Amino acid sequence: MEYTNRWNINRGYMRLEVWREALDLFASVQSSLYRSEKLDFKLRGQLLDSAQSIGANIAEGYCRKSINEYRQFLNVALGSAGETLTRMIGLDRTWYISHEDFEELDRSHYSVENKLIALIKSLQAKRKTGKWDDEFKDPTGEYEP
Repeated sequence: MEYTNRWNINRGYMRLEVWREALDLFASVQSSLYRSEKLDFKLRGQLLDSAQSIGANIAEGYCRKSINEYRQFLNVALGSAGETLTRMIGLDRTWYISHEDFEELDRSHYSVENKLIALIKSLQAKRKTGKWDDEFKDPTGEYEP
């Protein structure tokens, strides 16, 4: 794993491209916000919270193992994505971030948002066909204590 040397079945969300891109989006938002000296602490914190919430909810939903809970957390992540974009648009319109920064963030956000929608649709299809298995299956069967 790129993020940690430890692996178990519960950390499978780290293999999801949408989760990795959500982390990249958060890092890009943070980098962009700290280039803006005029942005107040509260607004910066709110945007960072909403951006970080996207990946956090993907991970939490994955770890629930229930398809219904997973879908619920993915929907929360999608809501956080909407909040993040709305705040970014507001900062662009009020010149708190450069339009170039906004365009870069919007491209990244759009990719995360579309992958999140595709994941939700995939889970909806699995739920309809009954192809969801919520049992732990581990190819190695070994975990560190």
